[in-house]
Amino acid sequence: MAYIEFLDQVHRSTKRDYLSRVNSGDKAANATIAKRFDFDYWDGSRNTGYGGYAYDGRWLSVAKRMAEYYHLKAGDRVLDVGCGKGFLLYEFTRAVPGIEVAGLDISRYALENAKDEVKARLVEGNAASLPYPDKSFDLVVSINTLHNLQLPELESALMEIQRVGRKNRYVLMDGYRNEEEKVNLLYWQLTCECFFTPREWEWIFGKTGYSGDYACIYFD
Repeated sequence: MAYIEFLDQVHRSTKRDYLSRVNSGDKAANATIAKRFDFDYWDGSRNTGYGGYAYDGRWLSVAKRMAEYYHLKAGDRVLDVGCGKGFLLYEFTRAVPGIEVAGLDISRYALENAKDEVKARLVEGNAASLPYPDKSFDLVVSINTLHNLQLPELESALMEIQRVGRKNRYVLMDGYRNEEEKVNLLYWQLTCECFFTPREWEWIFGKTGYSGDYACIYFD
């Protein structure tokens, strides 16, 4: 297991006004809307989600970094758990021609509005129960998804990711290292159910048998 940042540049490219998010309207109501993971979360107001989640090319650099680090090659199989609209998977197909990709997401809206090039490889489902055989994929990734699960489902999802991967695994979740980052996270988040310090995440990994790599998103 290693702590590896693949998305640090993507995360820091977004400017966040934490006070504006928490003070703009009814935060609890906005979070309730966001957790439906439908139009309002992906393409509605910034107060209820992304404020428009359209392809802009930013995931290519992430796919290239992952492909290089994990030595991906044509014929390898990659699964994205919580794939959203499939942008990262699309970029894997560009970074490694001949790679096989698959994705799963709980949001029917995201899947219906996914990249056409990979849409046929995406399925609706829950991370806590993956519809794939044991050791099916050379790399399993889950980006900004697992923290949306409550603890029982989170544990199941980590065990499922461990089960379906045969080589490499990588998860990215929300975390915090100090009180400022914790407060910023609470101000900004809309859908999180679990967010912990790196030490706590590592404890959960040990409890579930997850042996892959990981990183945290910090709101500093």
